[in-house]
Amino acid sequence: QAQLEESGGGSVQAGGSLRLSCAASGFIVTHSKMEWYRQAPGLEREFVARINAQGIIPGSMYADSVKGRFTISRDNAKNTVYLQMNNLQPEDTAMYYCRRPAYDNWGQGTQVTVSS
Repeated sequence: QAQLEESGGGSVQAGGSLRLSCAASGFIVTHSKMEWYRQAPGLEREFVARINAQGIIPGSMYADSVKGRFTISRDNAKNTVYLQMNNLQPEDTAMYYCRRPAYDNWGQGTQVTVSS
């Protein structure tokens, strides 16, 4: 059974950085398209970033709002997907979720709070 577990959220000041982790079990992330989403209070869940299965081009893509600040990556040995978030802004405050779109698997989320 596929499972996703996010971690790494926290509270930072504007301009700070965080790295989110999504540990996968029950499948191999190398062979899977993986995504990060976020949901702020009162708003709909929105797409943040995607990393395609190894060998697929393009390798990754980003929402315009995070392009140049966030980087999605994968550690095959740890079967984990990461989201490196730099220059965080208050509008990045949200619950962040990891997703395996092929089977619509979701993690429980990790909270990111950015203060000005």
